[in-house]
Amino acid sequence: MDETDRDVIERDEAGARDRRVEEPAREKTRPDGGREPRGRKAAVNDAGRGKDAGEHGHREQEQDRKSHGEGDESEPWSRTKKLVVWGVLGAVLLVGVVVAVLWWLHARQFETTDDAFIDAHAQRLAPQVAGRVRRVLVVDNQPVNDGDVLVEIDPSDYQVQVEQAQAAVAGAKGKVSQAQAQCQVAEAMVEQAGADLEQAKVSEANAKAQLGRYEGLSQEARSQQQLEDLRAAAKNAEAQRVAVEKKLVAARAQVDLAQSQERAANADVAAAQAKVEQARLNLSYASVRAAIPGRVTNLQVQAGDYLAVGQQLMVLVPDEVWVTANYKETQLARMRVGQEVQIKVDAYPDAEFRGRVDSIQKGSGAWFSLLPPENATGNYVKVVQRVPVKIVFEDRTSDAYRRLARGMSASPKVRVR
Repeated sequence: MDETDRDVIERDEAGARDRRVEEPAREKTRPDGGREPRGRKAAVNDAGRGKDAGEHGHREQEQDRKSHGEGDESEPWSRTKKLVVWGVLGAVLLVGVVVAVLWWLHARQFETTDDAFIDAHAQRLAPQVAGRVRRVLVVDNQPVNDGDVLVEIDPSDYQVQVEQAQAAVAGAKGKVSQAQAQCQVAEAMVEQAGADLEQAKVSEANAKAQLGRYEGLSQEARSQQQLEDLRAAAKNAEAQRVAVEKKLVAARAQVDLAQSQERAANADVAAAQAKVEQARLNLSYASVRAAIPGRVTNLQVQAGDYLAVGQQLMVLVPDEVWVTANYKETQLARMRVGQEVQIKVDAYPDAEFRGRVDSIQKGSGAWFSLLPPENATGNYVKVVQRVPVKIVFEDRTSDAYRRLARGMSASPKVRVR
């Protein structure tokens, strides 16, 4: 077969392919104006079309649509859609700007922070006397009132101390009675010595008077023996007076001694009574009581434990709480004591609390830390400091306030304008 024959065969095959492509596109028109569906043969021809025929058919259909004017209507519709889209975008942008300005005008009236926590004064309970635990009367998270007994320590040793102190008081009081009796005896001796002194003085004066009268007689009327006897009697009376005077001094010294002994005995009584009070106090310390109303937390004791003085038993958290908010130092310019505060607590998102600024700490949190920063260095970097602000709640009777616990996260918003 020469090249001419090949060309003729290829042209015939190409013509057949073109006819198969054009025949499915032809549709018979029905008398009512509609189009008649293609026959079974046409459907078979459609199934046998190749890739090239499909692409060629699509190009022809596109050309037919363009020839009927369909492309002219799509161009105005595109312009309309673009205008609508740009209008919507402009409206959204305008609304966003308005919302941003309104939000800024509202937000500038408040200072807020999320570095805030519920705070309270926690009381750490510890025994004041040592001993073995007899009973524990509370459990974790139990509410207690002021004066409630929480833990009982075996009081036997302290009861014995009370009895010993009371016995010491009785002994000291006996010494006081003895000293008082001695004081009375000494005072009686003083009175006796005083009376003896008066008698001695009278006897001395009488002896001296008799001696003077006898010495005034003439030598013929007096005897030497009687004169010497009168002189001896006068000296004896004088010596007795001196002895009675010393006896009086001694009696008075005995009174002073008895009185000092009485004072010492009274002091012993006071000391013994103080020991009784101390023993009774130690006995009362055997019952560990709540000093404030609150809730028991971190319970660390059970019956049978031996407790030392100062050993922590539990932590008692009172019902009164507040918010400690760590604001940046740049947020304190307009913050004042008494300003209103809106408080949100993460644990109770549906509850909104009202409060007020109670005080602003006189120093940053870093300055009061265990290791304050040392800024006198060459590589100093300025960091915005945080200053604790105490915020108290206005309503302290609500159930939500009673459920607040120490350490919960809060978000206070202080109205500064």
